[in-house]
Amino acid sequence: MSDLTNILLLSLLASVIALVGGVVFLKVDKWSSALTKYSTPFSAGVMITVAFLGLLPEAVDVLGHKAFGISLMALIGAYLFENGLFDLHHHDHEDDHSHHHTSVPLVIIGDTIHNFIDGVAIAAAYLVSPSLGLITAISTFLHEVPHEIGDFGILLKAGFSKKKVFLVNLFSALSTVLGALTIYFFATGDQLPGILLAVAAGMFIYLGASDFLPRANEGIEKSKAVGVLLLGVALMYLTLSIVPHSHEHEESFLDEHEAEHIDIEENHSLKETKQDDHL
Repeated sequence: MSDLTNILLLSLLASVIALVGGVVFLKVDKWSSALTKYSTPFSAGVMITVAFLGLLPEAVDVLGHKAFGISLMALIGAYLFENGLFDLHHHDHEDDHSHHHTSVPLVIIGDTIHNFIDGVAIAAAYLVSPSLGLITAISTFLHEVPHEIGDFGILLKAGFSKKKVFLVNLFSALSTVLGALTIYFFATGDQLPGILLAVAAGMFIYLGASDFLPRANEGIEKSKAVGVLLLGVALMYLTLSIVPHSHEHEESFLDEHEAEHIDIEENHSLKETKQDDHL
């Protein structure tokens, strides 16, 4: 399959399929309850691990130490954006109907922007390393399913019908595909994907540390929360260790090519030496 097809599939996995998963879990009370309890610490472990061991190292490989500064600015920017304009990952589920009705436009706008950024992160990661693009999409999927359930709850309490809730979230989710396509068609060279990887790393660290970690113990025993968090860390660590990255293949190829070149030069030198000795 082409790169465009793969990027489209990964962005659909992270958005539309996550939306469908949210609908399924919402319909089954036991599943929804379990997901609400265990997904928060698990998502924290997944996002932070992917940021530190996947996205940031790839960004450093492209940009050098500048990647750390870009990630820091992205982290601070996400904080200012969330607290100054929109709530990217709304935490409150108050029962006051008027509060939900008033906050609905901001929730929808914030989610749409957040989904667009997810698409940007997935495409940027894929262009640098297809395997990292897959891992980024999976981590996005894992934290989007419980996020979608939260969206449904807010919109339903605001008086939206179930059909309207699904359609609103579907259009919001499709902005992930738009973000991915924007990067695919307009990103040139390695610098922009590298910058976007650093930005994605900063945002993943911010969301994992500020949104998921503080709520990891809600409705769950502390020991279980720690265990689930470490499970998320371990799974992503193993995945990142097992799945090869494109630049590793490239380095391996270059090493082999250089070794062959050295062998050729050495053989050529030996032949010249033998010819000199014969003369």
